[in-house]
Amino acid sequence: MRSSFLSESPCDEQHIHGYGFNPQSWLQVERGKLPKASYSPSSIESLIKIAEPPVVPLYKPLDYVEVLSRIHEELEQCSPSERPGLYLVQSQVFRGLGEAKLRQRSLHSAWRCANTVHEKVIFGAWLRYEKRGEEIISDVLASCRKCCREFGPLDVASEMPARNFEIVSSCEMGYSSRVSSTVTFQIRDGRVTCDRRKIASLSIPFCSMLNGPFTESQLELVDLSENGISLEGIRAVSFFSSSYSLGDLPLEILLEILVFANTFCCDRLKDACDRKLASFVSSRQDAVELMALAFEENAPVLAASCLQMLLQELPDCLSDEVVVSLFLSATAQQQLIMVGHASFLLYCLLSEVAMNIDPRTETTVCLSEKLAQLAVSPTQKQIAFHQLGCIRLLRKEYNEAEHHFEVAFSAGHVYSIAGIARVTGLKGKKGLAYEKLSSVMTSSVSLGWMYLERSLYSEGDRKLADLDKATELDPTLTYPYMFRAASLMRKKDAKLALEEINRLLGFKLALECLELRICLYLALEDYKSAICDIHAILTLSPEYRMLEGRVAASKIGTLLGAHVEQWNTAECWLQLYERWSSVDDIGSLSVIYRMLESDAAKGVLYFRQSLLLLRLNCPEAAMRSLQLARHHAATEHERLVYEGWLLYDTGHCEEALQKAEESISIQRSFEAFFLKAYVLADSGVDPSYSSTVISLLEDALKCPSDRLRKGQALNNLGGVYVDCGKLDSAADCYTSALKIRHTRAHQGLARVHFLRNNRDAAYDEMTKLIEKAKNNASAYEKRSEYCEREQTMADLQTVTQLDPLRVYPYRYRAAVLMDSHKEKEAITELSRAIAFKADLHLLHLRAAFHEHIGDVPSALRDCRAALSLDPNHQEMLELQKRVNSQEP
Repeated sequence: MRSSFLSESPCDEQHIHGYGFNPQSWLQVERGKLPKASYSPSSIESLIKIAEPPVVPLYKPLDYVEVLSRIHEELEQCSPSERPGLYLVQSQVFRGLGEAKLRQRSLHSAWRCANTVHEKVIFGAWLRYEKRGEEIISDVLASCRKCCREFGPLDVASEMPARNFEIVSSCEMGYSSRVSSTVTFQIRDGRVTCDRRKIASLSIPFCSMLNGPFTESQLELVDLSENGISLEGIRAVSFFSSSYSLGDLPLEILLEILVFANTFCCDRLKDACDRKLASFVSSRQDAVELMALAFEENAPVLAASCLQMLLQELPDCLSDEVVVSLFLSATAQQQLIMVGHASFLLYCLLSEVAMNIDPRTETTVCLSEKLAQLAVSPTQKQIAFHQLGCIRLLRKEYNEAEHHFEVAFSAGHVYSIAGIARVTGLKGKKGLAYEKLSSVMTSSVSLGWMYLERSLYSEGDRKLADLDKATELDPTLTYPYMFRAASLMRKKDAKLALEEINRLLGFKLALECLELRICLYLALEDYKSAICDIHAILTLSPEYRMLEGRVAASKIGTLLGAHVEQWNTAECWLQLYERWSSVDDIGSLSVIYRMLESDAAKGVLYFRQSLLLLRLNCPEAAMRSLQLARHHAATEHERLVYEGWLLYDTGHCEEALQKAEESISIQRSFEAFFLKAYVLADSGVDPSYSSTVISLLEDALKCPSDRLRKGQALNNLGGVYVDCGKLDSAADCYTSALKIRHTRAHQGLARVHFLRNNRDAAYDEMTKLIEKAKNNASAYEKRSEYCEREQTMADLQTVTQLDPLRVYPYRYRAAVLMDSHKEKEAITELSRAIAFKADLHLLHLRAAFHEHIGDVPSALRDCRAALSLDPNHQEMLELQKRVNSQEP
């Protein structure tokens, strides 16, 4: 499969054939040219290649709960100046856990509590970079007469703290009344007359020159022609000495004054000039040119303004050699001028962006080396040196990689042993690599990644045992499933191979696993299923390349397209209806992909695509589809609806309602009413909202729409009726939804049966959903609520097998163990899930269990870690307060 960070290469028939895999040869079966099941182990070997999992350049502490707890405790006790750095580390923990939203929230907290302009600029740029897929929201908000300026450019000059300047007294320097009160400065053929006392007050050198034991103090005319300042510049200096204002001056004059102020140590003049110059930075070119001057003249306000301009253009500015050279060549003194004491923060951002562009480039190496040089604390060294080790490993610079990994490991980053072992193995010492990992596993808590890494240096049953243990400890790791599936396929056990890879794809839509499943389908000549997965890949990542990056997925899709049945528009809608009803989300994505290739109205299709992607937990791809829906909207009222969903999905509920109302004012449509009802139902805490939501959904159902959406509206309406206690009306809605095959309505109807004290009927209803739905982990979970304990435990065990990321089964089993006074086993059950999933509810329950058995330190640890996930969670805050009171 494709390994990370592969460079792209052009794709044509020659490249495909040269790789040893010609998709056409796998398609001959359909033409009757090859017998079925003609694949051989060697041909499968050429098709199915599993790359070793990369050593990821992420901060992965051995016990993330302990680290988050410690950070939270330090945040409560530290000085304000230390908080941004702590939030940065917290964001790195969340990044390593794959929690993008929590990471962004940490960066936002760092931005909010930034103590300096430099920190504000860096974290603001970081957040803009993280949210670069949401630029369209600014435009949509602007149409609501609301600006999205939260992370916009700062007025650096006004944000930089004002300095206190001591005014030099002329009298202290022996001012004599016999000396003229004015002095005239000659600049070549021109002269400017100034107030001697006021000019002298600009600096000690001026005061000494004009009032001290120097010749100039006795002169009324002083020649400054050789001091690099023009007549207009000296007039501005004279005006400043009287008013402490520079007025509106051109850039050239300000540059003269800055140099002049530095020459004569006029600090107040220099500061004013520095602040004025900051407003002239309006482009990348300005920033580069003026940064050089800022370095030369020690102008921190100008430098900060230049830095902000450069960071606003991330990631593009890192493709500019001049910009990169500026960052790489900056000395310690220049870094102080440019970014104050936030150099580590700056180069942490720059190196991360460079890695995302291409981790193998010299730019990435140099920026990461700069970061490593700036690392001071053990945590900073862990982050910087591990990242640098990963870059060196990708570049096959093994000795340097090993050294960097060892520094990170010595600083306490246990995960870096994976890098050390990887280099050791690449040098042909697999046995030593195995021993290195084993020593870590015996001396610390064992985690899934440790067994995965150790499996790379063994064979046969020992390898499979380690991979099975890795899956047991962390079922989210993709490599073990892929390896087992490929091994089974090589043994010609295609059914078990598909079952194995489907285990993962049932709860985690990993592109590399979809690619492997495509290869399995190709080996089985199941082109219909293969093209379905290719469509899913292309929906998620249109530029995706298969077979170690050598072939564009779109190319494989084109080749396969000629060998599967083609559908007209009506047949596509029927197929979509079938798959939507059976909760086959990947199949539904494939049908929509086909429809988008035709001349069908694209706006509504991209919108349906976004709904499916949200179900599949792919929010970034869903946002992209919504943007495309907006772009392809056929009418103004349709476009307003898609804009409303964009706003709602990014937390702008009021503006989303405004868009829905604007759409309704143009035309009463199903989607506009549905949007308004959905937003009100989700954001309204007032019970009176229920009647409004009901009315809106009823209005929606009166408007033209297809059965897919009407089934969803009926299902939602049933939910509102249940919340209002109107069970008969709810049952009618769910029954109507089921008549048009909205399968998920079984869950709502089961709830109605349960509320009517008919648990058996509720159980039967959920069983129907389980039988119909292709993705049914949630159905098993819901059915468990309507069973006796033994069946509940069986259903929840099934849920964990189908989707180990669902936390309710762990909590339930832990609660049952706790009721049976098996406290240790209960805590172990929760810890099993916490090891691979950072979840507030799991941590909350484990904290409560620790409190119950009197383990106050562990309870406090879990409380603090949970509050790192949600600092405002009221129950968690109350538990922490209670546990704190028990601490000795």
